[in-house]
Amino acid sequence: MSITLSMLAEAAAQVAAQPKAGSPIALTMFFGFVGLTLLITFWAAKKNTGASAYFAAGRSITGWQNGLAVAGDYMSAASFLGISGAICLNGYDGFMYSVGFLVAYITVLLVVAEPLRNAGKYTMADLLAYRLKPRPVRAMASLSTLTVSTFYMIAQMVGAGVIIEKLIGASFHVAVIGVGVLMLVYVVFGGMLATTWVQIIKAILLMIGAFMLSFLVLKHHGYSIVNFFDSISAATYAGTEAAKNLLEPGLQYGKAVKGPWGPTDFLSLSLALVLGTAGLPHILVRFYTVPDAKTARSSVVWAMAIIGIFYILTTFFGFGAATILQKAQILSDGKPNPNMVAPVLAQFLGGELFFAFISAVAFATILAVVAGLTMSASASFAHDFYSNVIHHGKENRPGQEVKVARITAFVVGAVSISIAIYLGPSVNAAFLVGLAFAVAASANLPVIVLSVFWKRFNTTGATAGLSVGLASAIILILLSKNGPAFLGHPFPLENPGIVSIPLGFLAAYLGTILTKRDPEAEAKFAELTVRAHTGLGAEKAVAH
Repeated sequence: MSITLSMLAEAAAQVAAQPKAGSPIALTMFFGFVGLTLLITFWAAKKNTGASAYFAAGRSITGWQNGLAVAGDYMSAASFLGISGAICLNGYDGFMYSVGFLVAYITVLLVVAEPLRNAGKYTMADLLAYRLKPRPVRAMASLSTLTVSTFYMIAQMVGAGVIIEKLIGASFHVAVIGVGVLMLVYVVFGGMLATTWVQIIKAILLMIGAFMLSFLVLKHHGYSIVNFFDSISAATYAGTEAAKNLLEPGLQYGKAVKGPWGPTDFLSLSLALVLGTAGLPHILVRFYTVPDAKTARSSVVWAMAIIGIFYILTTFFGFGAATILQKAQILSDGKPNPNMVAPVLAQFLGGELFFAFISAVAFATILAVVAGLTMSASASFAHDFYSNVIHHGKENRPGQEVKVARITAFVVGAVSISIAIYLGPSVNAAFLVGLAFAVAASANLPVIVLSVFWKRFNTTGATAGLSVGLASAIILILLSKNGPAFLGHPFPLENPGIVSIPLGFLAAYLGTILTKRDPEAEAKFAELTVRAHTGLGAEKAVAH
């Protein structure tokens, strides 16, 4: 009888713990945010008078504004919801996601931001085409950008469907289509200016929510950090049957959990996170929205500060959920649901109003990220492939490039929405995000680094690095346990970064040294170096 009563009590707690879908407060906040962002889009649409305005917000964004926008673009639903759940369920191993995402911006600051802003115009391929043959590198860079953006966007769409279905009661299909349509409105009509301000608003809302939730967690522990960490070490639920110390490593990637490849898999994921950020197209295009390289550096410092504070705060609401919530409250359909940990904690500590606010923040997070992804994909296809590959850098009609970008946004959005609906809510979103980071680190980063720092680097090396990095990352993930069952899962790691990233660098190196030297590319290396690090000539080229 006692067992039966215990089971009934746990089931009742689980039902009571689940957020009530479609509450009037949550719906009001949702529609309020949507209305505000649509007003911004209307304002931005009137300022989109040319390609520079549409693709780069007229290069009018200040350092602090771009820093907030970069943070808003980077801190996705996976950051806010996924990492909270990972820390709650896996403790130390889950917190390493936060560390990886934060450290990644050191690579961006030291390697990418300044050269990219000084040598490019709208996309990553502008930097590569500065001293290499433009058509082949732009074609491959456009393919890589579209691949990364689409997979990342599908993951966000799936997350949107799952989260909004739980939070406001809309069906998975309706939620995915709704997010997709709003994203297309921002991008097609508002361009980069509207996308930037949506990301700024999202970053501010997210930081407010993070501070409030962290404060409530500390309040629950008597405002004592010592009491908080004592509670963490005594927490009895870590996603396993037996109680384990959440402060000890190994709950997610230890050999006891993952087998002999667990630590290697963790290292592979870390490499993808740290190096992949510097190759993510939707992050790279943000540096073209500022007036000069000094502002680009400043925006990275602002972004690092904001992102750093946020990921420190994930400690409180990740570990806070593990110490405050009961096991039944973390479960969904009998299984741990990491995406719902933060909203359930918000409802438990702050009531229905705070839960509604966190729901609106989650919605804003998804919208801002998918808008940035669509913007980078459409800009890459229109500017790199349509204008520079098909039309050899000559726009056949005024405004045609912007028109093609808007059409591309519709196509990319429709494809992402369709695939997300087809895959359904059960797809492993982490698999898709991992693919995006792995491709970015394996294909984009090697050619960016070698183009800026290696004089001998040539067009063959760039196309080899992009193609091998792209292909190896995709093939290895398909062969991993996250890939289709009929392939047999011969690759033992979940993330291919530890293999595909060196392959990308190796292919770029071999493609260069095994082919003839390119005197023209080498002659322009000194010019690129001066321009990349001083900005001389950058403003003239941008104006042109």
